[in-house]
Amino acid sequence: MGSIFKVSLLAASMALVTGCGESSTDAPAPAAKEAAKVAAAPTTELGKQSYSLGVSFGEYLKRALDENQKVEVTLDRDVVMQGVSDALSGEKKLSEDEIKTVMQALDKLTREKQAEMAKVLAEKEIQVGKDFLAEHAKKEGVSTTESGLQYSVMEKGEGVNPTAEDTVKVHYKGTLIDGTEFDSSYKRNEPAVFPLKNVIKGWTEGLQLMPVGSKYKFAIPSELAYGERATGKIKANSTLLFEVELLEIVAADKEKKEGHGHSH
Repeated sequence: MGSIFKVSLLAASMALVTGCGESSTDAPAPAAKEAAKVAAAPTTELGKQSYSLGVSFGEYLKRALDENQKVEVTLDRDVVMQGVSDALSGEKKLSEDEIKTVMQALDKLTREKQAEMAKVLAEKEIQVGKDFLAEHAKKEGVSTTESGLQYSVMEKGEGVNPTAEDTVKVHYKGTLIDGTEFDSSYKRNEPAVFPLKNVIKGWTEGLQLMPVGSKYKFAIPSELAYGERATGKIKANSTLLFEVELLEIVAADKEKKEGHGHSH
């Protein structure tokens, strides 16, 4: 949600009002200020540096204000700019202690609003996932395990099934329920190798259902995936879809499995 902007805005604002307040004697006259608004792009190196610093701070301030607005903390931008101008001219209308207190309160309010919005979005994402899984479970060929994992068989292999203690080699593609692809070993042209006990619960459970040589589809509820943790394109509480091809078991006890077989 961009909380770094809120913290940095507090720090930057305090630095601006305390660090620039000493330069009141250097403030341009009103006429010069008005002329500066319509001046052409600077041509000297010093002018370009000065202008670029102003633009950089302005763009940063705009991003910070936009982030605040996303969580319904809308500040008056004209008054914000008046505060910047007063800080530069050394004519602040509030004391440094007042400004510090107000900024801390603003930071607290923003964080509270962020938390409220995150909760609403989380609840919405959970419901969207539940609705999707309820419909998906009705599709032909889809089975649902006791944990809530849903799977369907695309191709059934003839090999043995891995256990949670095994290391496997797979090809896979992962998408969100809206079709957004967030990962694919096929696109990297390189199968993934990992211990089954070290991946998300849905994978640990699902791959144990697959004989080597199989290709399955999985619909994994958020609690069997990343839960409340967001990562990359995956939002918190996302239900995930995978196509997984089990290529090989690379565990140390592979020979024993091949000798005695293992199935679910």
